[in-house]
Amino acid sequence: MSRNDSKYFSTTKKGEIPELKEELNSQYKDKRKDAVKKVIAAMTVGKDVSSLFTDVVNCMQTENLELKKLVYLYLINYAKSQPDLAILAVNTFVKDSQDPNPLIRALAVRTMGCIRVDKITEYLCDPLQRCLKDDDPYVRKTAAICVAKLYDINAELVEDRGFLESLKDLISDNNPMVVANAVAALAEIQENSTRPIFEITVPTLTKLLTALNECTEWGQVFILDALSRYKAADAREAENIVERVTPRLQHANCAVVLSAVKMILQQMELITSTDVVRNLCKKMAPPLVTLLSAEPEIQYVALRNINLIVQRRPTILAHEIKVFFCKYNDPIYVKMEKLEIMIKLASDRNIDQVLLEFKEYATEVDVDFVRKAVRAIGRCAIKLERAAERCISVLLELIKIKVNYVVQEAIIVIKDIFRRYPNTYESIIATLCENLDTLDEPEAKASMIWIIGEYAERIDNADELLESFLESFPEEPAQVQLQLLTATVKLFLKKPTEGPQQMIQVVLNNATVETDNPDLRDRAYIYWRLLSTDPEAAKDVVLAEKPVITDDSNQLEPSLLDELLANIATLSSVYHKPPEAFVTRVLSSAQKTEEEDYPDGSETGYSESSANPANGVASPPAARQSALASATAAPATPPSVAPVPDLLGDLIGMDNNSIVPLDQPATPTGPPLPILVPASTGQGLQISAQVVRRDGQIFYSLLFENSTQVPLDGFMIQFNKNTFGLAAAGPLQVPQIQPGTSARTLLPMVMFQNTSQGPPSSVLQVAVKNNQQPVLYFNDKFSLHVFFSEDGRMERSSFLETWRSLPDSNEISKEFPTIVLSSAEATLDRLAASNMFFIAKRRNANQDVFYFSAKLPRGIPFLIELTSVIGNPGVKCAIKTPNPEMSALFFEAVENLLLS
Repeated sequence: MSRNDSKYFSTTKKGEIPELKEELNSQYKDKRKDAVKKVIAAMTVGKDVSSLFTDVVNCMQTENLELKKLVYLYLINYAKSQPDLAILAVNTFVKDSQDPNPLIRALAVRTMGCIRVDKITEYLCDPLQRCLKDDDPYVRKTAAICVAKLYDINAELVEDRGFLESLKDLISDNNPMVVANAVAALAEIQENSTRPIFEITVPTLTKLLTALNECTEWGQVFILDALSRYKAADAREAENIVERVTPRLQHANCAVVLSAVKMILQQMELITSTDVVRNLCKKMAPPLVTLLSAEPEIQYVALRNINLIVQRRPTILAHEIKVFFCKYNDPIYVKMEKLEIMIKLASDRNIDQVLLEFKEYATEVDVDFVRKAVRAIGRCAIKLERAAERCISVLLELIKIKVNYVVQEAIIVIKDIFRRYPNTYESIIATLCENLDTLDEPEAKASMIWIIGEYAERIDNADELLESFLESFPEEPAQVQLQLLTATVKLFLKKPTEGPQQMIQVVLNNATVETDNPDLRDRAYIYWRLLSTDPEAAKDVVLAEKPVITDDSNQLEPSLLDELLANIATLSSVYHKPPEAFVTRVLSSAQKTEEEDYPDGSETGYSESSANPANGVASPPAARQSALASATAAPATPPSVAPVPDLLGDLIGMDNNSIVPLDQPATPTGPPLPILVPASTGQGLQISAQVVRRDGQIFYSLLFENSTQVPLDGFMIQFNKNTFGLAAAGPLQVPQIQPGTSARTLLPMVMFQNTSQGPPSSVLQVAVKNNQQPVLYFNDKFSLHVFFSEDGRMERSSFLETWRSLPDSNEISKEFPTIVLSSAEATLDRLAASNMFFIAKRRNANQDVFYFSAKLPRGIPFLIELTSVIGNPGVKCAIKTPNPEMSALFFEAVENLLLS
């Protein structure tokens, strides 16, 4: 290139940022305004314009309200990333908060509340105090919401500066919107506080009811939600409150209507007059019906709420069942909800028209809806004894249509009807038996087999019918096999002839020798022993009178229903789950500080737990359940104990419900545990712990040794997210540990409650606290073999088939050159004790090759090949698994087992 070619590398263009910078510093107002608009547009589409922070802040000094709003919008977005520069804007904020224009005063205080920077928070207090007492109601209502935002940033500051008292004073304000915003702010603060902050008194109640008539629709929602938490002193007061709120039922906004319904339902619990209750029920029906004329999404929300309401007060909509009849163009999720409500409202008075509707639905094209409709007929039969015969007639008519899935669903519900009304409708069994050849679904097969077994003495060819199922016994699903086994035993006990005797031999042999299913095998052995030792006892057990069933498939527990009714018009009432099941708790600033003090916190990965989807509402998000809640269903859980004060708080970003007190009597037995917190680190408390497996259950074995000079009590423990979602399963008890003594305990664990994302890890992060000491954090390493389940044994043929079916890329191997297998028998015993089951052994040259199977929870199999020369160093381990990312943890576990 020649010397003159350098001109090609020079340009007059400055680039977008320099050009914007120049325009922002222009002497012309319009040019500066346009430049700020360009900056906001670039920020909106994701471009980084934070380098212009100082130039944009300089544009704050303007009388133009539009420009000021744009600059404030920029500040809210970038203040957190530029906290030091954000201080530059403080003087302008303070000045604007005293501007003659109330819009600018409100804008300034709103923006300062949205900028979540601690340094700015200190300067916000004085302007906020002034704005809470401002002459203009628009400024006051904006300042009220700002207090809630400030409380979220710094709760202590709000309490120390008396903002809560100022908020409570605003409830007496003469402007209804100020009252509504004050109520909204206090309600939000109350949700984030453990002590009572916002309590409605009789004078407050009057002011809220007065403001209710004049504020906007969203203000009415806030006030109604607050009123729904008020407990009236007596029936008279409850009636007066309801009378003042009833006009809200006519409101055009659906949220206001549902909030009014919630509030009235809460107060109706205290009203004793049946006439008043009856009149209120009549008044609530039309607004609820009106909600069903809205668009489908609002219909669905209304239907989910109505589903709860009719469980508590079915009389409200008892005469309105026709509005729940499905239209041809209703979305499927609306149709399903309408079906549920129709079942709940079905009565002897309206059952005929309901059955006509269900029969019509059973001929539609949507298979899932048809199945639900057929089930609905059966549920009505179970619910209404007088209507059972009519329901049976409709089911028989549907069976005659010969549509496969309709027939199968009808047989399933008829089985339940037989359970509900024994020895009443057996005359239809012949019709059912005509459709045996069409059954291909497990539940339908199992239902038909149950009917044959239950009424074997009344069916002439019962043995032939069962025999037709027995031909495919080994290939049938477990549900069908279990029913076949029981039905064959019933047949044998009712007709002990030669045919049933041969059948029972075949079935028992198949169920004990040819099956891998422990449930089937155990039941077969029980029947075998009963039949061989005492046939009369077998009759008493197998042919015993069965309890009558009721339709409670969609009835909620009374306590849960109370909670959901208290949350009508929220997501909780749509999911039919309590809020804590799907809402992530927010950490307060104090708790965040404690979390940040954790050593190497940025690397350990303690994070806020996310809300999981909750099943049951057309696949809505299911919420993570607390470990204490799941412990109630665990078989090994001891009785619950009194709640312990929340010492840990949201210590490592998890729901408090997963915190459990350690207060079970210590059991000072068992092998020595690894020391995880030495006394020198634990301020005199030494903690030893290990994840162990006993009798098919995971436990966390803990040993506390007190070397301090004071007794220690009130122990609590919490686990961070981890690969297997280990969490505490229930409360244990550890007595007060005196100085110089120790206590050992077993904490039951559940899995997949608190699962972390990312690559598998064997690290378990734990936090422990007691009443006398600060929180102790430590890491523990578990071994994968602890999770190997007892049902991991595979048949050789199954082992080979699984090995071949897995791709070669799933085979991973590792060598352990220093490990010596001194004895094949000892190795097999050691691995079997950890649920690694021996499959086969072969010789390859001078080496022994052993094959094992193991299984992780959720059915993840491991196929293992160990190659070694007994007595010589060197072992090679190869595995095949559908989950190869677990291989590193597996090899680590095998090495520990072989070295132990």
